Amino acid sequence: MSVDQATVRRIAHLARIAVTEEEVPHLQGELNAILAFVEQLNEVDVSGVEPMTSVTPMAMKKRQDVVSDGGIADDVVANAPQHEGHFFAVPKVVE
Repeated sequence: MSVDQATVRRIAHLARIAVTEEEVPHLQGELNAILAFVEQLNEVDVSGVEPMTSVTPMAMKKRQDVVSDGGIADDVVANAPQHEGHFFAVPKVVE
């Protein structure tokens, strides 16, 4: 894929980047070089390669998916100016 000068101006406009006319040819070359590198990645054979979650093999830490109050409700409301039980008390704002 090749980027022309009109596309460079459009990308700059969409990215809200101020680009002068003198900078357009330089940016065009840089964008074309980046796209050429990305096209090289398509040539790599990745069949048989499993997706990774990390560069080092490790098991993901998991917890039970259960509903709870967190066990720290008293700590959560401890700094509130007013509270009733485990709920924040706020002034009425709707009449």
